[in-house]
Amino acid sequence: MKILKNNSGFKIVQTASFLLIAVSLFIFSLKYTSIEKNSDETYQKAFNNNYKIFAPQIPEDITFAGESVPLDSYYVRESIDRELLTNVFWQSNLMLFIKRSYRYFPIIEPILKAENVPDDFKYLALIESSLTNVSSPAGASGFWQFMKAAGTRYGLEISEEVDERYNLQKATVAACKYLKASYKNFNSWAGAAAAYNMGDGGLRGQMTKQKQTNYWELLLNQETSRYVSRIIAAKIVLEKPVKYGIYLRLKDLYQPIPTKEITVDSSISNLVDFALAQKTTYRILKEFNPWLRGNSLPNKTNKSYTILLPKDGYTSYKKQISSINDDFVLYRDSTKVDVIR
Repeated sequence: MKILKNNSGFKIVQTASFLLIAVSLFIFSLKYTSIEKNSDETYQKAFNNNYKIFAPQIPEDITFAGESVPLDSYYVRESIDRELLTNVFWQSNLMLFIKRSYRYFPIIEPILKAENVPDDFKYLALIESSLTNVSSPAGASGFWQFMKAAGTRYGLEISEEVDERYNLQKATVAACKYLKASYKNFNSWAGAAAAYNMGDGGLRGQMTKQKQTNYWELLLNQETSRYVSRIIAAKIVLEKPVKYGIYLRLKDLYQPIPTKEITVDSSISNLVDFALAQKTTYRILKEFNPWLRGNSLPNKTNKSYTILLPKDGYTSYKKQISSINDDFVLYRDSTKVDVIR
C-alpha cells in the first residue's frame, strides 16, 4: 500500500508539473503573439512611412521629329505612359541606356544631321539594340538591326568576313537612307519609324485596309503599336534624367573614346598579328571594328577599308575622365551631388 501511495503521489506531482508547463507555454504564446503582432504593426508602419511610388509625369506637349504627338487621345497617352513606366522603374536598364548613349550618340548625331534626318531617330537605334551589336533570332544585326536584304539594299557590305551592319557609322548612313525613303512614302516621321519596324509594305497594307493614313489612328500589331511610344518615352527620360530620378555624374557615364583611322586596301591574313603590329590587342581591334567578322580580311579587289583604333592612352578610364573638372556635376542637370542629401 505504501508503494502504491508513493506512486500515486508521484503521478499527482507529475500531472501538476505538466499542467504548470502547459499554462506557462500558453501564457508565453500569448505574449509572443502580442509581441509578434506589435512587431508586424511597427514594420508595416515603417513600410508605409518610407516606401512611396510616384507616377512619372508625362510632359504636357510632346513632339517626335518635329511632329506633334496627339496626347489628348487616351490610347496614345496610355501607350506613352506604359513605356515611360517601363523605363523609369527598370532602373538598371535605363541607366545603361544613358551610360551608353553618352558614348555613342556623339557618333550618331552628326550623321543624322548631315543626312537631314531628325535627331530624335537616335532613340530608334537605342530601343532597337540598346546600343549594342546584337543579332536577333530573325537575323537582324547591329545597332540599327538591319536584316541582310535591307542592309545590302542600302549599301552595306555583308559577307562572312565583313558585315557592315556592325559598322556604326556606315549602318547609321544606311538607316538614314531607309528612313528618308519611308518618309517620302508616308509623309510622316512617325510613319517612317513604324515602317522601320514592320516594313513599308506592311504599314501601307494596314493603311489601305483601315482607310487611315495617320500612324496614330491605326490598329497595328502589338510590337508596332508600342514602337513609336517606346522611342518617345526614351527621348523623354534621356533628355531630363534627373526629373525621373536618375542621378548620374559625368564620370559615371561611358565616355566617348577618340579614335585614329588606319586605311587598308589589301588583304590582312591574320588580324591578331595585325593588331599586335599596331601596338594593340585583338580584343581592342575587334571591339572598335566589330564589322570584321573573321580572323582575317581577304581583300581580292583591293577595296579601301577604314579601321578604327583608340588614340594612345584612351583605353584608360582615368585618361577618359581626365577632362572632367567637377566630380559632383550631374549629367544634364545643374544640380550637384553634394547638395542632394
